[in-house]
Amino acid sequence: MKIYLLSLLSGGIVGVLFALLRLPIPAPPALSGVLGIIGIYLGYQLISWFEGGKGLIQWIQGWFT
Repeated sequence: MKIYLLSLLSGGIVGVLFALLRLPIPAPPALSGVLGIIGIYLGYQLISWFEGGKGLIQWIQGWFT
């Protein structure tokens, strides 16, 4: 839990610095960008759930046979 709070704190500090320096925000400006990042993470986790992707390929092939 500590790492999540530190991550949030450091992100907040960077956001404040960017705002004070009037720089563009270094993050997706819309919800669609955030959802895209979450999708990338979930896709990565999906591969690890299916034993490095081998089981995932067999599972997908099962849908078409």
